[in-house]
Amino acid sequence: MALTTQLSPQVIPMPTAFQPSVALAADLLRLYGSPLYVYDGDRLQQTLRHIAQAIPYRRTRFHFATVTNGSVALLKIVRNAGWGLHANTPGDVYLGLQAEFEAGAIVYSGSNLSRDDMAQVLAWGVSTLNLDSLTQLEQICEIYQALDNAAKPPSLRLGLRLNEPALTGDSRIGVRPEEFAAAQSLVTRANESMGAQNIKLCGLHFYRGTGTNATQAFTQVFDRVIGLGQQLPDWADLDFGGGFGHPYRHGGVAFDWSEFGQAITARLNHLSPPVELVIEPGRAAIAGCAALLTTVVSVKWQGDKQIAGVDTTVANLSVPSVHGGYREIVALVPSPSPQTYPTDVCGNTTYSRDYLGRNCQLPKLAPGDTLAILDAGAYGYAMSSHFLHRPRPAEVLLASGQHRLIRQRESYQTLIHNQVF
Repeated sequence: MALTTQLSPQVIPMPTAFQPSVALAADLLRLYGSPLYVYDGDRLQQTLRHIAQAIPYRRTRFHFATVTNGSVALLKIVRNAGWGLHANTPGDVYLGLQAEFEAGAIVYSGSNLSRDDMAQVLAWGVSTLNLDSLTQLEQICEIYQALDNAAKPPSLRLGLRLNEPALTGDSRIGVRPEEFAAAQSLVTRANESMGAQNIKLCGLHFYRGTGTNATQAFTQVFDRVIGLGQQLPDWADLDFGGGFGHPYRHGGVAFDWSEFGQAITARLNHLSPPVELVIEPGRAAIAGCAALLTTVVSVKWQGDKQIAGVDTTVANLSVPSVHGGYREIVALVPSPSPQTYPTDVCGNTTYSRDYLGRNCQLPKLAPGDTLAILDAGAYGYAMSSHFLHRPRPAEVLLASGQHRLIRQRESYQTLIHNQVF
């Protein structure tokens, strides 16, 4: 994949979170049903441009972390923006190929792959992998050597996922710096057994952690990460996160892409020889591009608190540990009352923790009203489930003033698909 060149020093502002109008929400629910995931493709494009223009380092590649959202129609928007793909599972790779990404535009950073998984990823043509243990590194070298020449990439570019407690905290993922020399020896022996230099240990992958909004958490570790990369004899690639956050509380702390871009560019511009930089946002690129629309089906009062029951469930949103337990919820009703009430928005299951929002300030609601749960683009459908046996919603894409269905609503038949009885 070609390196991304920044054409304009003017960084476009980050778009605000997508929120459909009352009229549009009503039209979409009438056409496609409720509940419904709605994505703003134009906002996604703007966000991708904002992130890319914020980093002026000329040897930068941007790869979208498809673990956050695997809708093929959305991945095609990412591909058309000139981005590659960052995969965490073989399923991520498969979805990327369905979205017509070239295998060479996919970087794989997985954990605990089986040998069959490794062989499958290589058979698909993926040749850049970040590995998180010496065992995995040894296995990928063995599998690569055993493949028929026609079935394997001509070369393999491997990176080490970094595990350094001072940098990554108490993490289960990654290789410790004291293991770098052993890793290099594994690769050297593999190449010697093939009589060729087909495998290169040339990458270092730094992953800060899920959903980090503090820009300094990244910028303050540049020197340490770069120093560790320089311990690798053939170091040529720095895959620097992963983990960029999104401000679910609007007006709260947000990751500053411009500050990050200027800081990392200044540091990398002094390296000789230069290295290629890979940036792999997921949540930061797509979280704010979608809303989950839901319909109020029941209203009751407990003292001064309004309890609004809706036709969706927490099974259609990521687990609270992924988004901090908070999503902004707005009422999309004509002429809402200016008076608001503390409101719990409750899902349509008997699970005692089926709250989509607690103590939200919302106007007095009635059955049939529409609510929009914002910032649902990342880990929404991707983490949805059949918990308590509810089929999952449909997905709709808005682009250039038009809308279209990009994933059909599941039926109850889905619940027995693949069952044998």
